[in-house]
Amino acid sequence: MSVKYIFVTGGVVSSLGKGLSSASIGQLLENRSLKIAMLKLDPYLNVDPGTMNPFQHGEVYVTDDGAETDLDLGHYYRYTNSPLSKASNATSGQIYECVIKKERRGDYLGKTVQVIPHVTDEIKTRILACAKQEEGIQVVLVEIGGTVGDIESLPFLEAIRQFRYERPEDCINIHLTYVPFLKAAGEVKTKPTQHSVQALREIGISPDLILCRCEEPLSDELKAKISLFCNVPNEGVIDEQDVKMSIYEVPLDLHRQQLDDKICSKLGLPSKKADLSAWRAMLAKACSRTQKITVGIVGKYVDHQDAYKSVFEAIDHAALSLDCKLELLKFESDRIVGEDVFLPCDGIVVPGGFGERGWDGKILAARYCRERGVPYFGLCLGMQVMIVEFARHVLGLSHAHSTEVDLNTPDPVISLLSQQRMIQNLGGTMRLGAYPCDISQDSLAFEAYGKTLISERHRHRYEFNNAYKQAFIDKGVRFSGKLSHGDLCEIAEISSHPWMLGVQFHPEFKSKPLLPHPLFFSFLKALKFKASELEYSH
Repeated sequence: MSVKYIFVTGGVVSSLGKGLSSASIGQLLENRSLKIAMLKLDPYLNVDPGTMNPFQHGEVYVTDDGAETDLDLGHYYRYTNSPLSKASNATSGQIYECVIKKERRGDYLGKTVQVIPHVTDEIKTRILACAKQEEGIQVVLVEIGGTVGDIESLPFLEAIRQFRYERPEDCINIHLTYVPFLKAAGEVKTKPTQHSVQALREIGISPDLILCRCEEPLSDELKAKISLFCNVPNEGVIDEQDVKMSIYEVPLDLHRQQLDDKICSKLGLPSKKADLSAWRAMLAKACSRTQKITVGIVGKYVDHQDAYKSVFEAIDHAALSLDCKLELLKFESDRIVGEDVFLPCDGIVVPGGFGERGWDGKILAARYCRERGVPYFGLCLGMQVMIVEFARHVLGLSHAHSTEVDLNTPDPVISLLSQQRMIQNLGGTMRLGAYPCDISQDSLAFEAYGKTLISERHRHRYEFNNAYKQAFIDKGVRFSGKLSHGDLCEIAEISSHPWMLGVQFHPEFKSKPLLPHPLFFSFLKALKFKASELEYSH
């Protein structure tokens, strides 16, 4: 059987949830025993999101092979077992960079280099490369970023038009659109969807299925109207209404409307029924959670809901596994005026970030946790904050800092790697991707992982300065994880503390709702115990 391709486009407005919809479709197909791969095509000219402000783009997701990618790949990871690599995300910046490099080398043999065919050919090459990441891939889901009608999306849409023309039996298009409810008129309006599909058809692409984002289920009458004006069979119009409890309801809602059956029918895929029993059990458990725990998130970008998307999800996965109802309290680290704001928290997470803004608030959070025995989990920068706080208030190095913030600090307990000092470009030059880590057995980390060798993903430039290592050990810091075949600190713990641990990597990138990350599980378990103690004492 030839590889099948599903192209997911979006219309009317952005942020409709193409990534979640694509991931949900991927999960449904996997649960029918099909092997899938997923690709996100992003129309922006940045080579990757690595240099983009989190307030604009949300978090940067990192793959094992070191690609800095769109946050939708995090959805793909949490919902599916699709291989994720540099072949799973392509931007206009990457496409044009590749084409221009070929032109400079003379690869086009003097031809005039144009969007068609050279740019569109490069896009098609990326789609085919995604299908070849692993043996046995049967279906590739390709999500096209942006909105139909955007100028920057046109080369991608033209490429998939050509791709479909070349493989008419192997491709379908699913168009995600918005059907708004106008409160003043008391009516649901289909006109935006009609216009969106019209714009898509003008490009030469006719949707096979339409997913309609809406607040409430669409009536049969409205579906029939969309069907008529958009030239899609009535059964091909599916409503994707706002979920009430969790984004993990989306696959079940789409399955209820037989979306996976319709996809398999159109592509001639095996008709084995999807087994969603584990997913249903997980959602049922989510509804029955009882004990409440409160986690404080102290970061620079908490006002943006997507900036720490994987962190929030990883915490919730662990809470779900422990049957705990989760409350997240978000603290902008540059607005914290005193430690009393942390009193409602059973534990605190300090996630990653860059630059000097908000350091004092994070230091205050680390000191609060260390002195009061409150569980603390530092991720990447959060570990560095824990180290700097300990150096200042336990080792007595009052001006200790990271050289990222203070180049002239007399005690650079966190400093730039020597091989990073000559780098001038910012993009793609950090320690990126998966690295092996050796874990010592007498540690919280070993209790969590249950093994002495792990692999975790990194995204950072600055590291713990080993010149200070013995001083920290003498005062009670346990360096429980180090880079395999190296001497870089990967995990640090405060040995006298019930649960205070920092990691130089990003464990949030490897957590799933059915398989929470061991460190998040261990952290939340410590919180649950602390919350139970407080409840008992009252």
